[in-house]
Amino acid sequence: MQLTGRSFARRLDVTSLQLFVSVCELGSIGRAAERENIAVSAASKRLSDLEAVLETTLLYRHTRGVDLTPAGESLLYHARAVLAGFQRMQADLSEYTSGVRGHVRMHAVISAIIQFLPEDLGAFARAHPMVKIDLEEHLSADVLRAVREGTTELGICNAAVLGPGHSLETRPYREDQLALVVPLGHALADRAALPFAEALAFDHVGLHSNSSIHLAMQQAAAARGEAVRLRIQVTGLDAMCRMIVNGMGIGVMPRRAFELMQMRDALVAIDLLEDWATRRISLVARDFDALPMPSRKLAEHLTGPLPHPMDKQF
Repeated sequence: MQLTGRSFARRLDVTSLQLFVSVCELGSIGRAAERENIAVSAASKRLSDLEAVLETTLLYRHTRGVDLTPAGESLLYHARAVLAGFQRMQADLSEYTSGVRGHVRMHAVISAIIQFLPEDLGAFARAHPMVKIDLEEHLSADVLRAVREGTTELGICNAAVLGPGHSLETRPYREDQLALVVPLGHALADRAALPFAEALAFDHVGLHSNSSIHLAMQQAAAARGEAVRLRIQVTGLDAMCRMIVNGMGIGVMPRRAFELMQMRDALVAIDLLEDWATRRISLVARDFDALPMPSRKLAEHLTGPLPHPMDKQF
């Protein structure tokens, strides 16, 4: 039976849509039922009822969990939009009670997390103590994917990965400067700045193969017909510094991140002269104006005028 718009809306419920989204994110009805705090049997019935209302199969069920059908993929997109609308409504109405409250999901690259976000999020939390922020560290490409798919509301990534024709909205966040980090006493340690080509003669401690820094280094080396001599790869900037201190090579990292690690008694940072060493960091969202109120407030805070270092924020 073909349902009219009004009867269709009456037969759907928010709880079932939220359950369906959890099943899609977790790939398991059992784990989704645990997250939503309902019995597995009740979760299974809700999903079956949802399929009956829509008159189509949404999930391929198998022993390892579930996969989405094409109809399920379509519903997931719309269900996330509906749930986001409810969240925006709740957040907007909460402003009329005791101030902005709510929950913001954010993914960001490690360089932003180390260099800028502690102070920025701390100031926001002091101004809006009833807003909870869930922050996850991801590579730039994964940040963009999460924003596009709606699994996070805000993302902070290297602007260079956006590329032409992307569908996301962006706002400038910060800039950082990459530097070559070497041990004191190294052959390059007395240089204030140098071209990256001069670093290619030495072993390197590198980051993850999909990191924007690693990709920029590889592209710069390939342009000269050479390769980066990677001796070891690590997943964090602190691990990179420790490896460099212990003689495993030299490495490229954001200068401010290096300065925050306070390792100047053992290492020195040298500016790189290439254009790619100056990086723009962007805040991204699918639609800034459509964000829930807490997320809009945080986006405005992150991209507004930077406070003077001597200003105090309470």
